[in-house]
Amino acid sequence: MTSPEATLSGAVEGLLDEVVLRSLIEHVGATPASVYGKAGKRRLLQRLNGYNHAARQHPWFVLVDLNSDAECAPPARAEWLPQPAPLMCFRIAVRAVESWLLADRERLARFLGVSSTLVPTQPEAVDEPKRLMVQLARSSRRRAIREDMAPRTGSGRDVGPAYTARLIEFVIDSTAGWRPEKAAQSSDSLMRCIRRLRDLISQIRVSAARAQA
Repeated sequence: MTSPEATLSGAVEGLLDEVVLRSLIEHVGATPASVYGKAGKRRLLQRLNGYNHAARQHPWFVLVDLNSDAECAPPARAEWLPQPAPLMCFRIAVRAVESWLLADRERLARFLGVSSTLVPTQPEAVDEPKRLMVQLARSSRRRAIREDMAPRTGSGRDVGPAYTARLIEFVIDSTAGWRPEKAAQSSDSLMRCIRRLRDLISQIRVSAARAQA
């Protein structure tokens, strides 16, 4: 007898976060459904109670960056969603989803065309992971990475024109891209996220099996 399919809706801050969320759902053997938000952190937090209400009936995965809003995830979680619904997986990336990508040092270094020694061994200790990602791209041996991910001088932008597109490319590459399980070894918040997702999937499948019995 095959396991009942587990399908999760989601909500995120932006496009890169959506790809990471979908990748993690698939990594734990579930299926991503519609992903909402993608209009920034403030809007996501404004709608969080609504997503949580929906998670009383259907499984949800909401992913948000910690940034500099708190020293660590627990107080932020207590403020933003003190009472998560039974089917809610609300996770906070410390300090941003880029930290989770940095945690796969070898693959990211190869993708960016830099030495792995430049990628920190403790990515969650980096205060501004997006800025570090841009700095790494700026030192890349590959001209296309430098031009796509690092902003042009005088542009006034924080990132290059294809910063998000390049990182999405890294996440979805099934042969040489991001490895969630490997990255979780260097990122506690990612490890906890994967663990919670697996617990939720198990919960969903047990409930579905009982309903079919």
